[in-house]
Order: sequence, then C-alpha cells, then structure tokens
Amino acid sequence: MTANAADRLIQHYVDNFRQLPWRTPPGELASDPYPVWLSEVMLQQTTVATARPRFERFLARWPTIEALAAARDEEILHEWAGLGYYARARNLIVCARRVVERGGFPRSAAELRQLPGIGAYTSAAIAAIAFGERAAAIDTNVERVLSRLCGLRNPKRSELELILLDMLPADFPGDLVQAMMDLGATICRSANPSCAECPLRQDCVAFANKNPGDYPSRQARAARPHKHGVAFWIERSSSIWLVRRPTRGLLGGMAALPGGTWDEPGRPSMDLIGTVRHVFSHFSLDLHLVRRCEPSQDGWWQPLDRLDEAALPTLYRKAIGKALSSDD
Repeated sequence: MTANAADRLIQHYVDNFRQLPWRTPPGELASDPYPVWLSEVMLQQTTVATARPRFERFLARWPTIEALAAARDEEILHEWAGLGYYARARNLIVCARRVVERGGFPRSAAELRQLPGIGAYTSAAIAAIAFGERAAAIDTNVERVLSRLCGLRNPKRSELELILLDMLPADFPGDLVQAMMDLGATICRSANPSCAECPLRQDCVAFANKNPGDYPSRQARAARPHKHGVAFWIERSSSIWLVRRPTRGLLGGMAALPGGTWDEPGRPSMDLIGTVRHVFSHFSLDLHLVRRCEPSQDGWWQPLDRLDEAALPTLYRKAIGKALSSDD
C-alpha cells in the first residue's frame, strides 16, 4: 500500500472527521486517556448514536477516572442500565480502580491489554489515539476497509495488523486509525458503500473488481438457541418485589424481577400474565411473567412510581411494561 493512500485518507479525515465528544481534533493527542478509554468501552457492541448521550452523562457525573473509581458499584450500574452487555460495566468498575491504584493508565497497547475488559482492539485504539503508539487497532470497520482495499476475502487478523502498521505514520497514528474507522462507518459501509466518495478508491482492489460487497466474505451465522424463563410478578401497595442478580453472569449485579434459571422447558400454564421476547448476543429468550403473592428471594419493594431509580435492564423494563399493560 502506498504512502500516498495513507496521506489521502488522513487528509480526508482532516476535512470530514466526525466531531464526537471523546475526540480531539486531527494532529493532537488526547490530553486525557480517560475519555478515550470510556468511549471505547461503551462503543463495544453499541452504536455511536446510543453511546454518545450516555458517555456525556458519565463524564458529567464522573469527570475523572478517580471520581469514577470512587463511585459505588450501584451508581455506575444505574447509569449503565439500558446499554446492554453488562459485563462491560463490571469490567469498567474494576478497571477504573486498577488504573487509580497504579497511578494512571499504562501507555502501551501491551500493558493496556492487561487491564480488565480491554482486549486487542481496545488496547491498540487507546494506545494509538491517546499515547501516539503505532498500534494496529482492527475493529469491524477497519477490517472491512482493509479487506476491500487489498482484495482479501478471508483475512487473518495478523495479516490486517501488518497492513495497517505499514500505513500508520510516525506522528499521530491515531488519526489514521480513526480515519479508517470513520471511512468504514460512513463510506465503506457493509451494504451500499459510497465508492465514488472514497479517497482510497484508486488503490482499492474491490473497487477495481466492481464487487466491494464480496469483501470480506460473510460467514454464515450459527443458529441462535432459544430459551424460556420465568419471572415472578409480586405486587403490594403500588410496589413490586425486585431482586439483585448474581454479580457474575448475564446481567450481573443488575436489578431484576425474581425468577428461576432460563432453561424452563416452555410456557407455564398457571397464573401467566404474559410473555416478552428478548434477544441477547448468543440466544433469544421468552420470559414468562407469572403472578405470585409472596416474595421467595431476598430483595426489596420498589414503588411503581419510582421504577426509574431501580436501573432495570431492558429485558425487565419490557417485562414490567407487559405486566402493567395487562392490568389496564
């Protein structure tokens, strides 16, 4: 790949970069790695449109990593509610406290990767954007851009890393990393790419072959298992009984309706209020709401007019909405 291609991409980024609250302008390193780290964690499995307002709320409430590390777990989980993938929130808490204990963020991708919740992509992105390390951050957008650019149908991660490293400039490598992310998000899209607007089209193998949609090859998705579970609706004096899910596991540490494991054989027949369906990353779930009179698990009475204070994840907000609508 020519140096001119990298120069054109960076110039395109300078002229068109998305102004996001966690970004510094091209040609500058982030003055504080905390917002870079926070945004990268939030953007794992979450769109920019969804993450942006939550990022701004987090930063307004906890403007430094020291403030975040000092916050109670329940406060952070409350702010995270609705973003999904709650293991990220638990790792966020542990990571913040680990960083404060060691006196700040490590500056290399290799060291960053040792922190909770920081994998290969996130460590490289933080190192490149915040600390100016020539680190190859390969997310889905970057993988697609490089695959089309070089005509790779089934690229290996190591192969893509070498290509990107060869393109990264010595100064402000994070600009090129973010330029490629933006290109994949706005122009080199998975469907209907805008090749006529792409600064790399004259170097792009997929464009020359007139088949960018064929790169990279799409892997057939495995069938998503479907499960059933039961949640108990226990109401008294305009309050409902809530519990705290176990710290480890799916929706760990979040407020929830009481219930059993999510491996019930099917739809219960007694005292059924209704059923809500929710899709997780690896399975779908039918959660059946069953009316009960008395609590059977440790928990608390949550007033119905203060449900927003409980920081319920989406699954249980849907279930509560179903139960309340059935009473109308």
